[in-house]
Amino acid sequence: MDIFCNEEHDLIRQTVRDFAEKEIRPIARELDEKEEFSIDLTRKMGEIGLFGMVVDENYNGQSFDTLSYIIAVEELARIDSSQAATVAAHNSLGIGPIYTYGSDKQKEKYLPRLTTGEYLWGFGLTEPNAGSDSRGTRTTAKLDGKEWVINGSKIFITNAASSITLGTTVQVKTRDRSGRKNLSAIIVEQNTPGFRAEEMKNKMMWRASNTAQLYFDNCRVPRENLLGKVGMGSKIMLSILDSGRLSISAMGLGLAQGAFEMALKYANQRKQFGRFIGKFQGVSFKLAEMATKIEAARNMLYKACWLKDKNRSFAKEAAMSKLFCSEVARDVADHAIQIHGGYGLMKDYDIERFYRDQRLLQIGEGTSEIQKIVISRHLGL
Repeated sequence: MDIFCNEEHDLIRQTVRDFAEKEIRPIARELDEKEEFSIDLTRKMGEIGLFGMVVDENYNGQSFDTLSYIIAVEELARIDSSQAATVAAHNSLGIGPIYTYGSDKQKEKYLPRLTTGEYLWGFGLTEPNAGSDSRGTRTTAKLDGKEWVINGSKIFITNAASSITLGTTVQVKTRDRSGRKNLSAIIVEQNTPGFRAEEMKNKMMWRASNTAQLYFDNCRVPRENLLGKVGMGSKIMLSILDSGRLSISAMGLGLAQGAFEMALKYANQRKQFGRFIGKFQGVSFKLAEMATKIEAARNMLYKACWLKDKNRSFAKEAAMSKLFCSEVARDVADHAIQIHGGYGLMKDYDIERFYRDQRLLQIGEGTSEIQKIVISRHLGL
């Protein structure tokens, strides 16, 4: 990947790959089976610098470019989507709003604790009745003196109910001085009275990541917890999703790479009719198509990262990457299961977990259908 990558990118890839092989692979299947979020593994990921990768060093960040961060997520997803989800959601959705829109005081208060793996942060956008319709928020915040009073709920919020969660950025309905309704973003710390976070269980995928449902019952937070200005909520949350789409793309790419490698290895080990199954055209053509799609997905995603790092418009390319990488992950995982045959349906084989994990990629942070809407609008339609 000489077009986009330099020696630093190669070093980051190898460092994260070695870590994932040594620390994550041996326990990924067990964590998935137990549906267990690992604080120990999260802390270890923090120790090698996987949190706050694009944050300035003044806030204990790593000051890496976007592509470095995306490569790290890709390498984690090559082994386990749950751990990739923890890192991706925290860096893009958790840290992103505070780092991009927070005041100096807010940055100084929260960022140094969010760049080490010691604490996590949530992104409170989705509600039971506001998913793809992100502006359909029903959670309200009313100003009462020097405090915001929040009522409502959020659902499917990553990293928001772990024992190391520090807080969540929440989109709420507010009113401006003229009384007109709008949307704003407010910081809510974890142990605030009136705020409750419950972990969601029985997930099909990403079973070792932390997913929460949030409840606000006359939850009071200081007036200065407003992020940006009143009425900026939708702008803040949707702009952060542009970067978040790159993270989901990286998860799709990494998962596809991992699934492909499993299928290729199995095809060179499994014999039928006296030959390794990889020698049969029906299997070899599948592997050829998988490799081609992965190569195309990687180039598309890395170009989107390059555009972002060059401070050029990348929203369309981010949506394209999210759409394409998630659907490549689906296709590759499906072919990989087919190549494994009956064994691929057993939990003793990691490809079974990969097949489940890929399904969220076409839903989370904007469904494939929403990505097509975003892309079509950039085309002037």
